[in-house]
Amino acid sequence: MPSDIKEFPKAAGEAAPRHPEKAHRPTTEIKRKPSWIRVKAPTDPQYFETRKLMRRLGLATVCEEAGCPNIGTCWAQKHATVMILGDTCTRACAFCNVKTGIPGAVNPHEAASTAEAVAELGLAHVVVTSVDRDDLDDGGAEQFAKVIRAVRERSPETTIEVLTPDFLRKEGALEIVVEARPDVFNHNLETVPRLYATVRPGARYFHSLRLLDRVKKLDPSIFTKSGLMVGLGEDRGEVHQVMDDMRAADIDFLTIGQYLQPTPRHHEVKRFVPPEEFQAFEKMAYGKGFLMVSASPLTRSSYLAGDDFARLRAARDAKLAASA
Repeated sequence: MPSDIKEFPKAAGEAAPRHPEKAHRPTTEIKRKPSWIRVKAPTDPQYFETRKLMRRLGLATVCEEAGCPNIGTCWAQKHATVMILGDTCTRACAFCNVKTGIPGAVNPHEAASTAEAVAELGLAHVVVTSVDRDDLDDGGAEQFAKVIRAVRERSPETTIEVLTPDFLRKEGALEIVVEARPDVFNHNLETVPRLYATVRPGARYFHSLRLLDRVKKLDPSIFTKSGLMVGLGEDRGEVHQVMDDMRAADIDFLTIGQYLQPTPRHHEVKRFVPPEEFQAFEKMAYGKGFLMVSASPLTRSSYLAGDDFARLRAARDAKLAASA
């Protein structure tokens, strides 16, 4: 894989998007998790209060829908990642536990409800993500913009991070979201290009890189962020090459976490990566010039995102001061 994404060559495995049904995949035994990746069941009272609030406002969260292992920790701190545009995805990625099917109509009250949730939780930083909505002309971009504007109006001091789909074949969609000026624009590459055909068949690796590269060209003040899962069958050299591709796209923030198999019909875990390898990835990534890196077995895109954003902003300020 070349490191200069300006050439945007076609990667191995970048076939036309397909939509395989998870139910038709062969089953594989779920491997027992090692000690360093096990988490306790949620028991904190605030966890249940956060869940109650999401239910009352009719909001979906990626914390629940994707079966995030950090949900107990985050919700106990009143940190929930809102998943807009419903809870049904138009794609069927082999790693993801969000249900696939025909989504319902876009909720016209979703932006206001999200803003109310942010205000009631008192969030200093909020992450807003969504399912893929290939059925919509703009892929859901205008809904992202509405949510950003509603949160800004209700909680002007809250910083906003969006974790968007790839808006594949949705002309002008990216511009709609960027124009709403989130503080962080996140879009996950998820895995190395060789594995896209089996892990992320509805997406295109170099399209996702272009998307993030274009965010920086449209508005250099917006932080860009992307994430990888490891343990899917990639090798270390491929991960390093993806880092180079990300830096060529001027991505500021990299997250790397362990892939966990949600059900026997999802892509199997090929390997549980030990903590010391995550430390090596982090060191390598900082050496390649990322402003912020979060790499650990339990790292997820929105896990501790507020704390990471504060460090990210401080790192940029320090870099600007050093170059002045």
